[in-house]
Amino acid sequence: MMAKKRSDIKPGGVGEYIAKCPKDVQDKLESVRVAIGQVAPDAVETVSYFQMPGYFYSGDYAYNGMFAWFSFKKPYVRLHVWPQVIKNNRKELVGYLTTTAIVSFPADKRIPVALVKKLVKASLKMMKDKSK
Repeated sequence: MMAKKRSDIKPGGVGEYIAKCPKDVQDKLESVRVAIGQVAPDAVETVSYFQMPGYFYSGDYAYNGMFAWFSFKKPYVRLHVWPQVIKNNRKELVGYLTTTAIVSFPADKRIPVALVKKLVKASLKMMKDKSK
């Protein structure tokens, strides 16, 4: 998939994305949203990238400044980060379903907010480091 041009990335829509999800997972999605916001309070929220909530910084950054996304795909609340973050945190991710760039948290369990923050912080650092 080709990266979108900066002009295609528009802020907003995250609240609407969460509101369209099943009521029983909205609070879990909101907890991921809050955790990302605490790690990166100046990041811009968008849903234009991959049609899911994503976070970016404007400027001359790798991958258009995108560093984290989240989504719901039954039965999981999913956190999307840079692939190397998954590789570097394998020990902490034991017990969670993972792919190259996604950690899937069971939607019927508590979201491990501290782990979400750690992964987002690492993904943000990776994006910034790749941009140098």
